This record gives sequence, C-alpha cells and structure tokens, in this order.
Amino acid sequence: MADAPLSDRSSGEGARDSALRRERAGESATRGERARDAGGRARLTVRRLFGFDRSGPPPPETLAGRPLNPWTVPNLIVALRLAGIPVFLAIALASGDGTTVAGALLYWVLAITDYLDGIVARVTGQYSRLGAIMDPLVDRLLVVTGLAVCWHFELLPRWALAVLVARELFMLVLARYGMRHDFEIQINWFGRIGIWWTLGAPFWAMMDVRFLALLGLYVGLALTLVSTALYVRDGVLHLRARPSS
Repeated sequence: MADAPLSDRSSGEGARDSALRRERAGESATRGERARDAGGRARLTVRRLFGFDRSGPPPPETLAGRPLNPWTVPNLIVALRLAGIPVFLAIALASGDGTTVAGALLYWVLAITDYLDGIVARVTGQYSRLGAIMDPLVDRLLVVTGLAVCWHFELLPRWALAVLVARELFMLVLARYGMRHDFEIQINWFGRIGIWWTLGAPFWAMMDVRFLALLGLYVGLALTLVSTALYVRDGVLHLRARPSS
C-alpha cells in the first residue's frame, strides 16, 4: 500500500493528538470534580485533614471582605487558647527561675491546640474570617510570650530571642500593610515548620533540657528568617504587578 501524503499524515496525527489532549483534559476535570464536594471545597482526605495537603484555593469564608462569623467551634478553641496565655505567663513568672513543669505543659497544650482548631474546621466545615485572622495572631502571641519568659530568666541567648521577637513584630506590621494594599500573606512551608521548632525552644527551656532548647531555637530562627524573606519577596512581586494608578 502506498504511503499517505505527508499533509494527510500530519493532519491525522494532529487530530489524534487533539483527541488525546481532550481525553486527558476530561480525565483531569473528572478527577477535579471527584476531589470536590457539593460546596465546591476540596474533599477531606487524611493528608488534608492533618494539614499536609494545602493545595487549592482557601475556603471562601476566610477571604477578605467576608463576615467574621465568630460563633464556631474552631473560634471557641482559639478563644480558649488566647485566655490560656496570661495563665501560662503567671505560672511561669511565679516559678522563680523559669523552670516549671506546669508552665511548660500548659504552654505545650496551648501550642498543640493550634493544630486542633484546624482539624475541627476541616471536619465540620466551620471556616470563618475571624478564625483566619485570629489564629495566626494567637500563635505569634504565644511565641512572643514564651520567648519573653526565656528572656526574663535568661534561659536562652538573648540575642537570638531578640531577633525572633523582632521577626514576629515585623510579621504583624507586614500583615497589616498587606491588608491595606489588598495582599494577604500566604504561609509558606518554612514558616509552618519553623513555628514548631520555635515553639519547642521555650518548652524545653522551661523543662530544663538545654540541648533541645538550643536546637529548637537555632533551627527555628533559621527557618523563620527564610520564611520572612519569602514573604517579603512575595509582597514586593505583588506590589510590582499591580497596575499603576
């Protein structure tokens, strides 16, 4: 059999390629539909439940301009965490030297329940704008409070504590600046991982385990500084991309 003309072969291959692309696009769309629930949110998988899968857009209830919606179970957990911070501070300062098992355990509970309110929000679907605002603020307040205890009793090197506190204050200013300029900070993985190392440093210091306290301090410091540089970069790119008035 004679070969078909080159143009005929090319058009046939092009048609097959187009059909294959449409088939793949259809499969991708079908997977996307299966991955979404009736409300348009990503379906709850084990990875998403525990915060390892954060793909896709944030829940619409948490976006700027939406109602605060304070009456949710996750917001109750955030409120209890906030109320527990001054209790922790009173216990730690009354210890005499900063080493206090009771204070360290309360600090640990206040830190770990940050994970709990996120899990509850994903299970119940009770997302809110207030929760999106208050949760990171309470996290930073807890970090600063733990570092303040370590500073007061000189449990950790003060120069590193000063850098971490300055970073947390800078992040508050950056978040406020972003809100005024229609830019919301998206937490990166350096920040997510670094916060646990940073939270661990005061815990181990109050438990008088100096090696782990210093390890948490320096690893947390390195990770949070990298995350801060990435936040600043994202903010600069966002501002440059805005149309000039």
